[in-house]
Amino acid sequence: MRALIWVDLQNDFLPGGALAVPQGDEVIPVANRVAARFDLIVATQDWHPQNHASFASNHPGKKIGESIDLGGLSQVLWPDHCVENTRGAELAPGLEVGRITRVFQKGTDPEIDSYSGFYDNGHRKSTGLAEWLRSRGVEELWLLGLATDYCVRATALDAQQEGFRMALVEEGCRGVDLNVGDSKAAIEEMRGKGIRIVGSDAA
Repeated sequence: MRALIWVDLQNDFLPGGALAVPQGDEVIPVANRVAARFDLIVATQDWHPQNHASFASNHPGKKIGESIDLGGLSQVLWPDHCVENTRGAELAPGLEVGRITRVFQKGTDPEIDSYSGFYDNGHRKSTGLAEWLRSRGVEELWLLGLATDYCVRATALDAQQEGFRMALVEEGCRGVDLNVGDSKAAIEEMRGKGIRIVGSDAA
């Protein structure tokens, strides 16, 4: 059994959003096209409280893009984004959301960020995604979404560590690239860990 994961295809990550990923809207038609070949589709959704510690606005004197120590982990400070129950946190218009079997929300703990759909950044708490997938007999995961160098990367690496066979649909991903080359480096890291990098027609 295989499943497709849509990572954080939300308004705030699209052009015009609070944390817009360049060309992020280009992945929506790819997501729909690939989804047509899967019976089980999971969406992850950033779902932050307003007081989330990853927001630069909650650290007076700090700027977006700076890094701080947060509970012993290095944390990039972001603009307020994907705040729970706001339009920015909603799944992107144009997504065929009727195909989604289940949505897993992450980043709900104000004290720690969660790039991965499986765990928070410190691997302290599970979202329950791995267990849910295994309970449905899933052994292989295909992945696409936003952003390549953060939430896609973290979700893919955690899935691989959980023992799922992994394929990343590269054309269905876009990156933040705070530093030039971050997304390319993330792709190569995933490839090096044995994750297959594929085109949308490979599904």
